[in-house]
Amino acid sequence: MGTFISRGVRRRTVLGSAIASAFAGSMPAMAQGDTLPLGLAMPMTGSQALFGTDQVRAAQWAADDINKDGGVNGKKMDLIVQDTQANPQVGINAFNHLAEINKVPVIGTAWSSVVQAIAPVADRTKTLALSIGASSTKVAHLGDYVYTTYPLANVDVTALANYVYNTMHKRIGAVLYINNESGLEGGVVFRDVFTKLGGKIVAYEAYDSNATDFTGMLLKVRAASPEVVHIQGLTADIPQVMAQMRQLGMNMQVTSYSAGYNPRLVQQLGAAAEGFIVTSLAPGEKDNPNLGAYLERWQKVMGRKPNGLPYTQYLYDYPYIVKSIYAWLEQHKLPATGENFRKGYVEIREFDLPLTGKLIVSPDHTVLKPVYLMVVRQGAFVPLATVS
Repeated sequence: MGTFISRGVRRRTVLGSAIASAFAGSMPAMAQGDTLPLGLAMPMTGSQALFGTDQVRAAQWAADDINKDGGVNGKKMDLIVQDTQANPQVGINAFNHLAEINKVPVIGTAWSSVVQAIAPVADRTKTLALSIGASSTKVAHLGDYVYTTYPLANVDVTALANYVYNTMHKRIGAVLYINNESGLEGGVVFRDVFTKLGGKIVAYEAYDSNATDFTGMLLKVRAASPEVVHIQGLTADIPQVMAQMRQLGMNMQVTSYSAGYNPRLVQQLGAAAEGFIVTSLAPGEKDNPNLGAYLERWQKVMGRKPNGLPYTQYLYDYPYIVKSIYAWLEQHKLPATGENFRKGYVEIREFDLPLTGKLIVSPDHTVLKPVYLMVVRQGAFVPLATVS
């Protein structure tokens, strides 16, 4: 496995021993006064670690690239990581540690339940929290110090429901959603948009985050005979649900949001994944020339594509957002506090980012991006459509 987290980062990172040893450092530690800290609270252990570790890797690569290019007026960026396990209580502890012990002014994080849990801590400590991948629409209403760099569910799930109804001409649908914030919010969006267009939702079923047997729920859905089934789950459970659907002879169209955009899903499901449609909120190789080199880097260092490619693109861009704010603070001769970081983020407002393009910060704590639809064809995700 490639090396990417500096010794300075690793000392301040809460990781399981296996993860810590895998991410051995490659850069010399630097004194705190010589560096510009930025925090990252992501799942490095637990059920979502497969995706969290790749997202952290992308962020560290970006910090390394910025430092090789001179940093911010000669000062190097120092990424400090804490493990959330995608668990709200662990996330609170991780955020507290970064804000109170490491004294970072800005913390990137993800997973909707974690973002909602840390919001009061962000307000209390006046630390800018940037949500990078959480989809719950509630993220836009969590206080003065929580912003998203990632479009929320009302963007991509709305676009997907419109495509299913208007372009694919599906009229009878079902929604399966995991019983957490991501599932609840996204499931409601798909259901409401689809029915408002004139479609009919004949089954609307929740499943527990720890479930492994979905037979009872799927038999209800099969009896309702939908033309399309939308799954609003997480990267770990979506392939399990799909596999059991196909085993029960449920061969209708299946859709999901960006959590389903995962090459391992195709490997796990094989032919059962054919025709599966997902959203992506990050441009592909045809839309962004920088992506080709980024994917080559993954292949060279890791021997594979990243898990959850679009999310890793947003995580790669996170240090570039922070770099712009640090430069703005120096220009305005302001100290690097969370309050000033928030001020800089809002006042800069527009960021041109390497892998996801232009980011425009909205006063209502949201962002808008084009929605890219991907479909599985002959064992690989390929572009299907772009919805503005």
